[in-house]
Parts: sequence; C-alpha cells; structure tokens
Amino acid sequence: MPFPKRLARWNRVGLNRITRHVASWAPGFGVISHQGRRSGRTYETPVNVFTTATGVRVALTYGADADWVKNVVAAGGCRLRTRRRELALTDPRVVHDPSRTSVRRFERRVLGVLDVADFLDFTAQPASS
Repeated sequence: MPFPKRLARWNRVGLNRITRHVASWAPGFGVISHQGRRSGRTYETPVNVFTTATGVRVALTYGADADWVKNVVAAGGCRLRTRRRELALTDPRVVHDPSRTSVRRFERRVLGVLDVADFLDFTAQPASS
C-alpha cells in the first residue's frame, strides 16, 4: 500500500517545496514538471528516478491515482530535471512490478518495505530548449 493520502497532502504543501531544490541534482532523485489537467498550471513534483534501457522509471510512492500521475498520463509526457540535466519524457506507462525491476538494490528493499510496486515508465531524450 503506497503512502497515505494525508501524508501526500502534507508533503505537497510542505516537504516538496524544500526537496524539489535538492532533488534536481541529488542521485536517484529528480523533479518532474507537468501541467494541471484542469487548471493548466505548471507543477513541480520531486520523484525517485531509476534509469532503464529506453528511458526512466519513477516510483509511484503515492500510487497510480496521484494527481501528478494523472496529469502526466493525460498530457502524454512531461519534463524531468535530474542530475543537473533536463529530459523530455514521453509515452508514460503505469507499470505494476512487485519485483521492482530496474530499481537499485537499496531502493528495491526500501520500496519493498513500503509496499510500493507501481511505477511510471517513460521513454527519455534530452530536452530541447
């Protein structure tokens, strides 16, 4: 079971405002920029990022029904700042993967303890300006 919704709300208004400044350069993290489906507003969401053969995998610690996930899937992609680079992410696919493929050993254990088995897989390429 992903993190509770109450924690997600607290995270969004508090912790995310701090972590998004660190997540764009810290190993294993990134910041996804996406548009709201109804508001059109730009949002930034810190995420756990893992490299795959064709792009990136993002752990859905709050589940596949989180607003940011719905925004990204509806838009067909987003931007990701990670390790001081910006990537264009396309073809978002929600994947249920209890074996946590493409996740580093330490994070695989942590996500296992937290019972996180849903991910958002993307095709990635360098973002054009």
